[in-house]
Amino acid sequence: MFSHVVLGANDIAQAKRFYDAILGAIGVPEGVVDPLGRLVYSHKGGRFLITRPLNGEPATHANGGTLGFAVGSPEQADAWYAAGLAHGGMAIEDPPGYRHPPVGKVYLAYLRDPAGNKLCARHLVEAN
Repeated sequence: MFSHVVLGANDIAQAKRFYDAILGAIGVPEGVVDPLGRLVYSHKGGRFLITRPLNGEPATHANGGTLGFAVGSPEQADAWYAAGLAHGGMAIEDPPGYRHPPVGKVYLAYLRDPAGNKLCARHLVEAN
């Protein structure tokens, strides 16, 4: 459904350390900074970018927004979570674990990145 996702950050070098760690934990190659100063990750046909806001204002997180990353197992979600905490992320929500929403059984881990963006690692265990 999506071709790309873009999040804002005020410190691209800090964002690169954080995202290289959490995305590397789930098999995504290291990001590259393009000539425009944007941090770019490409994986399985999708692109994820981190950029300073084009209007020159400080980056802020979306109130109510969450960016979810698909992971292959609970262990991969835990590695993603641990990498995030070790690289400037902040633990939020409940600890990583199983949840039973209406869609089925899922394993979720939530973090905020150094810029305050809310992130989730999600592994669908069993669909309804």
